[in-house]
Amino acid sequence: MTHSELILILDYGSQYTQLIARRVRELGVYSELHPFNIAVEKIKSLKPKGIILSGSPFSTYEKEAPISSPEIFELGIPVLGICYGLQLMAYQLGGEVDKAARREYGHAELMIDDESDLFDGFGVNGTSSTTVWMSHGDHLTKMPQGFQPVAHTSNSPICALKNVEKKIYGIQFHPEVVHTPKGKEVLRNFLYKICECKGGWSPTSFIQNSIEDITARVGKGKVICALSGGVDSSVAAVLLHKAIGDQLYCIHINNGLMRKGESDQVVQTFRDNFKMNLDYVDTTDLFLTGLEGVTDPEK
Repeated sequence: MTHSELILILDYGSQYTQLIARRVRELGVYSELHPFNIAVEKIKSLKPKGIILSGSPFSTYEKEAPISSPEIFELGIPVLGICYGLQLMAYQLGGEVDKAARREYGHAELMIDDESDLFDGFGVNGTSSTTVWMSHGDHLTKMPQGFQPVAHTSNSPICALKNVEKKIYGIQFHPEVVHTPKGKEVLRNFLYKICECKGGWSPTSFIQNSIEDITARVGKGKVICALSGGVDSSVAAVLLHKAIGDQLYCIHINNGLMRKGESDQVVQTFRDNFKMNLDYVDTTDLFLTGLEGVTDPEK
């Protein structure tokens, strides 16, 4: 499915990555999570309005650290690096990252040195500060060429930086968590002032767009949907049914390993309540015979 505006979020393993995606969507722009090693050609095909690099439990100089292609910074697409994302960005562009004097975890007072761009509206006359949430063991000690500092804390001399010409920005703190009270404003500035998004996305518009997209793709054809009764297949089935009605044929297979009464509930919910075409297939004997003597859940 295509969206007129997309913010691409690259996942480096942070516990907060899903939260970044949620915050972007709450601000009215559609976002998608993709693995850190996504191919540059794939990024180009998605045509994102901006790219956000998430945090990570790794350090940039560790052997197994997740590393993206540095070509990302040559695409002309605005980039925002968050925590590890900032460090990786600086590391790949010629800056230096070292272990901090002390690990920083918790609230910190961010002194804003440049109130344009990311921190637009935060204060006046270069005297503003704001509370932010830190969670890192490394910090930036040397900026890449072409960058300038934007903010600092007592422990991180370079806590935010930017390259206006290339539209590349980085912040050491986490704007996506509630512990950063004005974090949403930082993300809003990135989305609307730097990426020049127009907004207007909502879950309701997503559902409507999905239905229209499905209707256009299927036309007069028919669709088979494997319906387990789990969240993913259930949502897919309902969206499909809203779009194409009786052109949808669902199949639910009872493999003998369902929870008690679960298959009956699936049939009742989708055949009786939603009035979907649903074939129920009981293959309990087939599956349990094939699994006889097998105790390893992976097998």
